[in-house]
Amino acid sequence: MMALSYGRVSSYDDWCRPRLVANAAYLLKKELSRMKVKPDCIHLCLSTDPFMYQCPEVIKLSLELISLINSHDIRCSILTKGELPAELADTGRFAADNVYGISLGSINEEFRKKWEPGTASYADRIHALRVLHEKGLITLVHMEPYPTPNIVEQDIGDILREVAFADQLFFGRWNYNNRVKQYPRYLSFYAAQAELVERFCAEHGINDGVNA
Repeated sequence: MMALSYGRVSSYDDWCRPRLVANAAYLLKKELSRMKVKPDCIHLCLSTDPFMYQCPEVIKLSLELISLINSHDIRCSILTKGELPAELADTGRFAADNVYGISLGSINEEFRKKWEPGTASYADRIHALRVLHEKGLITLVHMEPYPTPNIVEQDIGDILREVAFADQLFFGRWNYNNRVKQYPRYLSFYAAQAELVERFCAEHGINDGVNA
């Protein structure tokens, strides 16, 4: 809806068709070379998911761009609803201090099919993240937007236990959807969930960020 309102696409179907910038690597190299002050980190996020599920051309380009950024001594922070490629564990090509993250608001596959069509399954996302974690890389789980029970009934503890290996965890409520506010005492619900997340992270040595 944001892309539609800003005129970047003409329809939902149009939005679902990724378009690559043909000279993206050239443009990025040019931008990086003329920076007077280098950023500490460049974030590749869900606005243009760097590892779009089943989009090999997007994945290939993203790997090239991450490697290029890292070659300028700038680390990357990655967030995806796809599968993080195992190639990212190659620290000869990619920075060892990159942060690799997945979006995970649920582990309910029916919820995913309804609200996140065209994305990797939750099990596949978690597995790919675990592979990178076991290679010693920094891993992140982004639990935002987290749904209220009138959207999906779930136990947040079940989700947390699935990602107890992660190094960082960010939790936040679901904004921009009126269904959330239709749930009685939704603010109290989010406050309670945030408390559970903070306690879990403290018990498991996970760095947490809570925005609820």
